Amino acid sequence: MEIQRVGVVGAGTMGSGIAQVFARHGFPVVLCDVEQRFLDRGLNVISKSLEREVGKGKISAEDKQSTFNRIEPVLKRSNLSSCDFVVEAATERIEIKTEIFRDLDQLCRPEIILASNTSSISITKIAALTGRPGKIVGMHFFNPVPVMKLVEVIRGLATSNETFVTVRELGIKIQKTPVEVNDAPGFVSNRVLMPMLNEAMYAVMEGVATAEAVDEIFKLGMAHPMGPLTLADFIGLDVCLDIMRVLLDGLGDPKYRPCPLLIKMVDAGWLGKKSGQGFYRY
Repeated sequence: MEIQRVGVVGAGTMGSGIAQVFARHGFPVVLCDVEQRFLDRGLNVISKSLEREVGKGKISAEDKQSTFNRIEPVLKRSNLSSCDFVVEAATERIEIKTEIFRDLDQLCRPEIILASNTSSISITKIAALTGRPGKIVGMHFFNPVPVMKLVEVIRGLATSNETFVTVRELGIKIQKTPVEVNDAPGFVSNRVLMPMLNEAMYAVMEGVATAEAVDEIFKLGMAHPMGPLTLADFIGLDVCLDIMRVLLDGLGDPKYRPCPLLIKMVDAGWLGKKSGQGFYRY
């Protein structure tokens, strides 16, 4: 089946970026969220992102408008029933994804592939919640979605080869580089990345160095474009904590224990860039 119309569940940082990329490559997109303010914020982010591309000469003003016009914001998930492919980009909590996938399974045609942008939660577990486990797959984009080329395409235990190939080819159509990964907590990217960010937080908590010093060492000594604590702020400290807990629960190794400083900051509402305060002020 040819994928013509794409649905995106969640208009946050990742969802809005995913919607923008699909629309930019000619796909009509249905962007769904639970409140109008979330949709408005997501559309505003998309508009500003496209405007930056116009300013850099990457697209024309007409391209910006046509891309924006392809995105249909909706509050009712029932509007996703017309889509040929749906990707979920909601909060990294299994209970939230459970509710969404059970609903999508009822709303969408049986042949439709349902993908999750989850950065750590088991695709196999999500698939088992539906009546179409062979058509459930991970499609993990990276932030900022319009810029980053990588997409981890994750096979659950039941994901069919046809589903995997379809999603891999779809990734290529939107000019991403799909990389095959098997289902495991954190997949590859976050299984390796998050413990590094967590250890950087321990270095700050234990007084080994300031956040600024830790980041400077990684930028100058390891040629990272940004330091681990700046990156954690951009990802969202609450998201980092959720992923560390998934790793600890899924792998059972104490090396994945979340740094107490991370827990304390999230409890305080210091979530990084999106809240204005994390390891840095924004």
